Amino acid sequence: MKKSFTLCSALTLLVAFIGLSFTAFRPGSILKIDTLNSNVQWVGYKVTGQHSGVVNIKSGSLTYNDNGFFSGGSFEIDMNTIKATDIQGEIAGKLEGHLKADDFFGVATYPTAKFVITKVAPRGKPGEYKITGNLTIKATTKEVKFDAVLKEIAGGKIEATGDIKIDRTDFDIRYGSGSFFDGLGDKTIYDEFDLKVKLTAVR
Repeated sequence: MKKSFTLCSALTLLVAFIGLSFTAFRPGSILKIDTLNSNVQWVGYKVTGQHSGVVNIKSGSLTYNDNGFFSGGSFEIDMNTIKATDIQGEIAGKLEGHLKADDFFGVATYPTAKFVITKVAPRGKPGEYKITGNLTIKATTKEVKFDAVLKEIAGGKIEATGDIKIDRTDFDIRYGSGSFFDGLGDKTIYDEFDLKVKLTAVR
């Protein structure tokens, strides 16, 4: 009898722990993104190497459903803040200018990009999720899927991180793409690039 009671107690504590891990906020909560502590790091690849940098988050939020579980959210990216971090000075300025030009992201016409979560699926461990959502870059929206981790950090904030691989040609960004232009040689820029998203959300 005592052994059975101990087992039941252990299971109750385990369920409570898992519940707290997934439901850190009250039902129906909307957590605003702290844009000063959130960003998207990017890495683009070419035949002769790669470049990396960062772009700022303009706005966004994470939401919890009526049962208190993480259920969605969205965020906007300020494309005017594209910055190269692996190079400096005039070379960096030229790369940033090119990325902002119509050949790439056309920020004068499309100053923001946006991601809207359409589905959240727990992956079996507290704080780990499979995210499905719609990414809009320029005038094109595509569905993307990726794994994300949510955890509570200092100050009772939530930090959400995820790695996304994007094919830029899906968004009509074809400059230097070997998929559309022949004879580029070592000037070829690969179609896929990587995004590392970090969002900090506050109560």
